[in-house]
Amino acid sequence: MAKPTGFLEYNRQDEGHLSIKERVKNYNEMLVPLSPEEINKQSARCMDCGIPFCHGYGCPLANRIPEFNDYVYQNRWKEALTILHSTNNFPEITGRICPAPCETACTLGLHDDPVTIKHIEYQIVEKGFKEGWIVPQIAPVKTGKRVAVVGAGPAGMAASQQLVRAGHSVTLFDRHENLGGLVRYGIPNFKLDKSIIDRRFEQMKAEGVEFKGGVNVGVDITAGYLKKDYDAVCLTMGAGVARDLNVAGRDLEGVHFALEMLGEQNKVLTGEIQKSDAQINAKGKVVVVIGGGDTGSDCVGTAHRQGAKKVYQFEILPKPPESRPDSTPWPMWPAILRTSTSQEEGCERRWCISTKEIIGKDSKVSSIKCVEVEWQKDDAGRWQMSEVAGSEFEIKADLILLAMGFVHVEHEGAIESLGTKLDNRGNIVVDENFHSNIEGVFSAGDSVLGASLVVKAISTGRKMAAAIDAWLRDK
Repeated sequence: MAKPTGFLEYNRQDEGHLSIKERVKNYNEMLVPLSPEEINKQSARCMDCGIPFCHGYGCPLANRIPEFNDYVYQNRWKEALTILHSTNNFPEITGRICPAPCETACTLGLHDDPVTIKHIEYQIVEKGFKEGWIVPQIAPVKTGKRVAVVGAGPAGMAASQQLVRAGHSVTLFDRHENLGGLVRYGIPNFKLDKSIIDRRFEQMKAEGVEFKGGVNVGVDITAGYLKKDYDAVCLTMGAGVARDLNVAGRDLEGVHFALEMLGEQNKVLTGEIQKSDAQINAKGKVVVVIGGGDTGSDCVGTAHRQGAKKVYQFEILPKPPESRPDSTPWPMWPAILRTSTSQEEGCERRWCISTKEIIGKDSKVSSIKCVEVEWQKDDAGRWQMSEVAGSEFEIKADLILLAMGFVHVEHEGAIESLGTKLDNRGNIVVDENFHSNIEGVFSAGDSVLGASLVVKAISTGRKMAAAIDAWLRDK
């Protein structure tokens, strides 16, 4: 463990961020890391808690958190990096955008602020890159087996890296020219600069992963070709079908899915498209974001940087409590009010708001009509929503962004041509070894889970790779 009395001596200290005035001027990462002295004190707060719920319950990757905290406290950063990489392929991603369920499960959090696990993780991997400790891990022996991975998001990335390190020949396909999936096209640069992804892809390329971007499997090439040409096929396309809004006026100009805006802005920053060719821009506009989650928050931050005049964010669910409610006791993920850095930059947040109609003028959105709702349990204990009489209101809107979550993986293309079995939510059905109903076809990440966390995608990608490796060797 780290310092036995550290949690008694030091208070939690979070990483900083650039001032709002400074950061909204551009799309640069806004995180300001703690100093070496400060991070040493934070690692010292890790307790000798006996059963580390952060590791065993909170983290889907089962990161060995007490161990790497101890190494950081001892200034043994290289050992900390080895421990961290033993369970997590991409801590530079999770250390930036993971909501850190490990911290809400931290034993210290029972009576005090939890350990700053996420930022310690970030510091470890960034020091590893800075010192040149992170190098390609090339398999000493090749198996001669070929694996196709379809979908280059975090699940596909993790699976590809684990499989190539096991000695298999791996080809990673993605319909986008640039790889990375949601972390490239769905996460704003001010949270995750895309050079962070690119440097990890350079490592994967050196390890032997072959990249085939701009290839839409099921359209550009048949899924049957992959089945014939590869010993195993992995489907890791993510949950790409967004939840839509079924109201009058949905088809008006100026109503877009959140990822349309976020993806387009990221493409502008990387030069994939010219700024003048962008179809969605919030400059000088009144923006309404429908959906109170992380994707909606990312739209808020992007709208600010584009120069929005006014930003609203509406959520249909009730406002969460300020402190942990009895319904989500430790170590569960607490349903509490959270304010993101984007929301801190300014937006009018409202809860229990349902959209009734989108109103337009000359085929363009001009306003949105909403109503307040209330939630009550029925006799069976299920939550039911009802409108509040006389609460309808209408506000001006020039741009409406739908950020209401995602329902399931896209079925067109690879899934339909393969005949992969789906569950009642539209996700791919797999067994305990991530094997689908089609022999030699596996799946992981949000294609199986539905919309979930990046840390879960990495975890299932790693587990699927281990199952495929065992299956191939048995064959």
